[in-house]
Amino acid sequence: MSSADKLKGFPLPSSLKVLPGTEGAQAGYPYYTQFSKEDDKQFWFYNSMHFPEPMCVFDMITAEAAYCALGAANTRVHCLPTTLGIDSRIINGRVYIGGNAVTDPAEIERRTKEFQQRAFYYYANWERLFSNWKSKMMGLIREAQAFPKPELPEFEPLENVRAGRGIASNHYLLDIYQKTLEGYFRMWHHHFEFLLLGYGAYLTFFDFCKKAFPEISDQTVARMVAGLEAEIFRPDDELRRLAKCAIELGVDDQFKDGRSPDEIIQSLKHLGQPGLQWLKELEVSRDPWFNINVGDGFYHYHRSWNDDLSMPFAALPGYIANAKKGERLERQTAKLMEDRKKLIAEYRELLETDEERTAYDQMIELAHRVFPYVEGHKFYCEHWYTNLFFNKIREFGALLAKYGFFPEADDAFQLSHYELESAIIDLMTAWSNGSAPRGPSRWPAIVRERKEALAVWAKHDTPPALGPVPDIIDDPAIVMLWGITRENLDKWLSAGAQPNSNEIKGVAASNGVVEGVARVVKSAEEINRLRHGDILVCQVTNPSWAPVFQKIAAAVSDIGGSMSHAAIVAREYGLPAVVGTGTATQKIKDGQRIRVDGGRGVVTVLG
Repeated sequence: MSSADKLKGFPLPSSLKVLPGTEGAQAGYPYYTQFSKEDDKQFWFYNSMHFPEPMCVFDMITAEAAYCALGAANTRVHCLPTTLGIDSRIINGRVYIGGNAVTDPAEIERRTKEFQQRAFYYYANWERLFSNWKSKMMGLIREAQAFPKPELPEFEPLENVRAGRGIASNHYLLDIYQKTLEGYFRMWHHHFEFLLLGYGAYLTFFDFCKKAFPEISDQTVARMVAGLEAEIFRPDDELRRLAKCAIELGVDDQFKDGRSPDEIIQSLKHLGQPGLQWLKELEVSRDPWFNINVGDGFYHYHRSWNDDLSMPFAALPGYIANAKKGERLERQTAKLMEDRKKLIAEYRELLETDEERTAYDQMIELAHRVFPYVEGHKFYCEHWYTNLFFNKIREFGALLAKYGFFPEADDAFQLSHYELESAIIDLMTAWSNGSAPRGPSRWPAIVRERKEALAVWAKHDTPPALGPVPDIIDDPAIVMLWGITRENLDKWLSAGAQPNSNEIKGVAASNGVVEGVARVVKSAEEINRLRHGDILVCQVTNPSWAPVFQKIAAAVSDIGGSMSHAAIVAREYGLPAVVGTGTATQKIKDGQRIRVDGGRGVVTVLG
């Protein structure tokens, strides 16, 4: 790294300080997630893609379990040659992550041999193994659904005594809690069983194209795998179907902006058969497709559509209006697939040898086979299962709140998963002894302190990256998902050196040029501020935001690579998009007029 790079580098982790007055809350996070002086040697970046808001201490389990499983898949199971796992740290509620690269040529060669034995078997048997994967995930979901509600009766039920069960009800609190945690950690291992292999297959094709066709853009390569049929799109597809049903049944006038889901449902019940038929269709959609969170599955308060119908019902008036205008509601999947077929053929013709064409054919065929998993798994893992997990923890919170441990069920998420287990054992012991639990005198003050800290942290920005700038980044997940490349890091650094520039550069995610009003959205709760024709500017999008793509003219995000969710969805819906800008939400003011050039990866602030 040159001396110039050092001068304009990112701040060191040790330079970040815990905000005054929040030290107690910071100490609540597990010791292994705290920055230490040794971390100054490593490059870190703020994972605003998955954690755009300060994290409650319990919610940090989503990072802990995910990176534990990702690291195992990379390092020990599939043995990716050039990368190991991802370390994570948290300060002021913000999650930073850093990849562990393999740079020694001999070690890369050794790991490559292991990778070929493991990954190539998966590629050769992808359909069978993926079918097994779906069975495993549905089994895990059914297990979680079957967990009994945690309860403590005054006296052990007589039928349990006469059956000679021999185990009192308090034991099952610990049993259910530990099984709940175990299931969540297991889910993340399933999550990463195929994911990095999916990225790897695409990245191999991507690298081939970049060498064979030096002028080809990242976006053009990405378009060669567009036209996805993945479960994560089904919730939005179901909303479109319900909009059509409302028109066909003649009940569409019941869906108006500003009406609550309960008001609409009650009015439909009074419309006789047409209204009841629509409600029946709603139930068909809800199981399972409304098991999608309003966030990306990493915060307990981002509830599923099934838990809160506000988001899907808010989207229905727009879909109904569009259908009445004669606009097509479906994604243009057939057109995307036709376009990709044409692109693939055109670039194939540029290859000079039969050997190159054979390799090209094999790589694109594999990418098409494996890539739907890259988006499809989200529905089962981050959404359906994670929502079940958080709701089960919420049940434990309700039980503890009943006994005075804290005022509300959701206060349980202000405790780490270790602390929550200790509170459960406290209650188990007090119930068995007939004495008062000690938690009510301990946890309320801690819960208040941590809630206050979250509010303070939310008002403060945090640096996009920390530590020395790496010479090269080889982790396929970091490159494709987060868009963290050496080139992009240089852009971030240059952007900081040119604060008055009206141009913001990022990854060219989806073609098209659009001008419009910027709507800066920093959380799921702010989505309802979007108006027709706005340009969405956010840290990151997530799958449940798909209904807003009917409103917006373009999308811009701080974080994201060519295969991030924002990039994929923009291409699927034919909207211009620039991702991985690093600073868009900081540099663009809400209401400013901006131009988005999705082909060049440039956002221009116009006024």
